[in-house]
Amino acid sequence: MPLQEHKVLVANRGEIAMRIMRACRKLGVAFAAVYTSEDAASGHVRLAREEGGEKSLFRVASYHDANELMAVADEAGCTAVHPGYGFFAEDFRFARRVTKRDRKLIFIGPSWKIIRELGDKINTKRLARGLGVPTVPGSDRPIYDELEAERIAKTVFEFQTQQGIRRPLVLVKASAGGGGMGIEEVYDPDQFRSVYRRVRNYALRQFKDEGVLIEQRITDFNHLEVQIVSDRTGRNPVHFGTRNCSIQSTGLQKRIEVAPGFAPDTLEYTFDAAKVLTDIVDYSLTMARKVGYDNVGTWEWIVTRKGEPFLMEVNTRIQVENGVSARISRIKGKDGVDLIAEQIRTGLGQPLGYAQEDIDFDGVGVEYRLIAEDPDNNFTPWVGRIERFQWKDAPWLTLLTHVPHKEPYEIPTEFDPNLALAIVWGKDLAQARQRGLAFLDSLRLEGKNGAGEGLKSNVDFLKANTERILRF
Repeated sequence: MPLQEHKVLVANRGEIAMRIMRACRKLGVAFAAVYTSEDAASGHVRLAREEGGEKSLFRVASYHDANELMAVADEAGCTAVHPGYGFFAEDFRFARRVTKRDRKLIFIGPSWKIIRELGDKINTKRLARGLGVPTVPGSDRPIYDELEAERIAKTVFEFQTQQGIRRPLVLVKASAGGGGMGIEEVYDPDQFRSVYRRVRNYALRQFKDEGVLIEQRITDFNHLEVQIVSDRTGRNPVHFGTRNCSIQSTGLQKRIEVAPGFAPDTLEYTFDAAKVLTDIVDYSLTMARKVGYDNVGTWEWIVTRKGEPFLMEVNTRIQVENGVSARISRIKGKDGVDLIAEQIRTGLGQPLGYAQEDIDFDGVGVEYRLIAEDPDNNFTPWVGRIERFQWKDAPWLTLLTHVPHKEPYEIPTEFDPNLALAIVWGKDLAQARQRGLAFLDSLRLEGKNGAGEGLKSNVDFLKANTERILRF
């Protein structure tokens, strides 16, 4: 079916919904959008009306209700569903339902079997190890035998000692657990056996499964990512470079992302940073080829201070920070890469149309996540009304936001208080940092909460951390 005959249900909200709509328009693809009553003032609602008219916009009770989303898709005559990120983006059951219902739709993302296969971290670790891809030491399956558990724990302790970690730590986790339940830390190898038995018994009582995972916790590392794109054949994945996402909140939530992942030509590292970038790209593509990966995805890595990379997980969806990778990318010499448009185009069945040698990179991109939160109080979300949101436009700046500029905006308490993404480009790291600070200095972000207290944001935190981007 030609692209222009498709219609995509945008099953998300806020800035990602806006980016999907704009990508659809760029491709000549119709769309239908959804919103809840809490989001009536969101920019994605206004954009849907402007670009698609009232018939392209549907009010729903919840973004989490799959039945309601399917009903909207049918009423609007959609042929495909784009989940964005969050909500149903990595739910293989939802993806399977979309493609196997009586009125079949296309799920714009990897096939549901791949989401299921790579969404299981234990399975991903086992797959990686089978391909010679380095993973964090520990078990790649639930352990039921105490002697085997002790052997694995010993290798994890030894690994940390080799890393120069003064106080090695092993995590003992109930494999059937979740949400932080059934996890204990062991610092003393002599205490391992008693902790293992305690967690195993807890797992049996709580989850009816006494399987236990033995894992390593690496605390001194950089968090890197590899952006992968492939078409439905799954045979020709390509990469759009690397990102460094090491500047995070205390809750390990990303706040600044930088592409590429290191700057070996500019900064000094205690390891061969260029080789690390090449290695994680090669490892990621090896896995993508093995599973026949057939859309957009991100391979997430940790890199130790010794320059050793370990695969952490695979995110089978478009990520928030896809735009910073697109900003430094060129396809056949042309800039203006739109990875969401590429995701939609290939998701609807079009061939990739280019190879790795057709992709090159230029400059450094920095993405700031602007959030209403208090970094001095454990990044606690701030709730209130945005009364002023202005910045100075520049050709090197892309600002993505669902917050209206011309009228006040009440932040919905039902969702994370993300306000905008600012993507800054520079010809090199120094210029990207300089421009990033110029943008942050130009920003005017004001508001009040119900008690009349001023808005709290992470702008100062972003300024303070700009100097250390890409440094280890």
